[in-house]
Amino acid sequence: MSEPIPIIGGTGALGWGLAMRLARSGLPVVIGSRSAERASEAAERLRNAEPAATAEGSVNEDAARRGPIVFLTVPFRAQSENLNNLRDVLEPGQLLVDCTVPIAAAVGGKATRSLGVWQGSAAEQAQEMVPDGVTVVATLHTISAPKLADPDEELDEDVLICGDRKADKARVARIVEAVPGLRAVNAGRLETARIVEQLSPLLISINARYKAHAGIRITGLTDDDPWE
Repeated sequence: MSEPIPIIGGTGALGWGLAMRLARSGLPVVIGSRSAERASEAAERLRNAEPAATAEGSVNEDAARRGPIVFLTVPFRAQSENLNNLRDVLEPGQLLVDCTVPIAAAVGGKATRSLGVWQGSAAEQAQEMVPDGVTVVATLHTISAPKLADPDEELDEDVLICGDRKADKARVARIVEAVPGLRAVNAGRLETARIVEQLSPLLISINARYKAHAGIRITGLTDDDPWE
């Protein structure tokens, strides 16, 4: 069995959807939450829905210790708090996969508007906050959380991955592509996340108008391995 995949904020819409999809694909997950009770309830709900799933629930700090690749799936307003809480937990060599989107809804504004981040992007802010030796990779900004969390929805879209090392992005890509219907696309260095994160409010605006949960598809790509 592969190593568990901790999902910090795994009881939220995006985190729950990711946990459910990965568990359905046979990957073990650890659902993290500020509340151990909520985390355990979510893991039990997942196991009841997917009897073959390997899912555990734990407080965020304990969950983050469980695997080499940790997903952070909390809203932007909770990103700094969670990273501060994980500062003494994350260890050199771990990858933190930041899925944070800095949208104005985090401060009571509209979800179709973005927020400025001093470091350039939420992902770059995360890289500044994690302990030395922990590397941040950014992804899952353009996928609809309600669609991801609905087991009856079929996925068919691309997921952009930003990071400074191809090898790190390749490890995250393998997890992303374990979910049927998702294709990982190498979107460049971590600083590119400042562009990718802006696609989220754009898609929210489009989907509101079309009453849809559309994602993105990058056309014309070759079959060359982008992670080499």
